[in-house]
Amino acid sequence: MADSRSNTAAWERRDDERRDLPSLVEKLGGDLTKLIDQKLALLKIEVKEEVDAYVRGSILILAGGIVAGIGFALANIALAFALSTLFMNMSLSQPAKYALGFVITGVAYLVIGVMVIVLARNRLAKQALVPQRTMRELEKDKQWLQREL
Repeated sequence: MADSRSNTAAWERRDDERRDLPSLVEKLGGDLTKLIDQKLALLKIEVKEEVDAYVRGSILILAGGIVAGIGFALANIALAFALSTLFMNMSLSQPAKYALGFVITGVAYLVIGVMVIVLARNRLAKQALVPQRTMRELEKDKQWLQREL
């Protein structure tokens, strides 16, 4: 009998707690604050990931540009002289032969550098600017709140 009275008292306390509107509003406010904090943390993480991806892509573009520039300069000199020997039998002056060698070499390295830059830019273009996971979570929360209210 004592057990049934203690169980009844426990249920009545639980019912009182459930019926206490200010405590429910306070709990809702605390839960809402916790939810917003979690969503902001998710947003920060997602934005950081996106920024990191853009930084890595930008570094690749910069590295590609530097490599293309150095390659353009050095290879132009070396290959221009090598290519100028291929035009020995042509009736061109020596400076014209050198110029032709420089033009062919320069175009080749410009193409390689542009290809590296375009590949890196395309990789960056695939990155979404909007944090997708956070947006999905916020949409779910919005729907939940609309159902609850």
